[in-house]
Amino acid sequence: MKNKQKILIATTNPGKQAELSAMLDADIQWLSLADFPNLKEVIEDGETFAENARKKALGYAKQTGVWTLADDSGLVIDALGGQPGVKSARFSGAKDKERTLIDHKNIAKVLELMKDVPSERRAARFICSICLASVDNILIETQGKLEGFIARNKTGTGGFGYDPIMFVPQVNKTVAQMLPDEKNAISHRGNAIRKLKPLLEKLLK
Repeated sequence: MKNKQKILIATTNPGKQAELSAMLDADIQWLSLADFPNLKEVIEDGETFAENARKKALGYAKQTGVWTLADDSGLVIDALGGQPGVKSARFSGAKDKERTLIDHKNIAKVLELMKDVPSERRAARFICSICLASVDNILIETQGKLEGFIARNKTGTGGFGYDPIMFVPQVNKTVAQMLPDEKNAISHRGNAIRKLKPLLEKLLK
């Protein structure tokens, strides 16, 4: 019997890991950073989401010898010149161990910066870049987007990050108001994963 291909998902976020492995639905032994307690953190200092995903995938694949799937995603707001962009997770300062607290601070900062911006100038998008790398090679790269507008207040309790203030006109609700399946069907990460899936299947053959 052929051994299952192992793929490390370069995240400590269990929500993200569950989302990725469920959507890829492949016969793979999924690992997370928690399975490798002594890894050196790969610093995400790239200027684009794609650069950071590439850096993480190659960095952790080199350390573990295992194919690594990494993503970098964030919020891009036109009226703020593309901010928070690659700094989405630490827009309000250093990353906090308490995830909900940092999400709350980041959202508060965006709403404050956007408070005088009129409705027609509140366009924004979530972008997700995904990279799968072996120890010395980039195997697959994809990118997905979700277009919307920055709401004036937080609405909804689902999701994480900026989901409560990202209003999506096509479904007339914020991302935080969507059910998980509904979110996966249109989300930036969902779109990037859908592009990745056939490429991964081909690679595993």
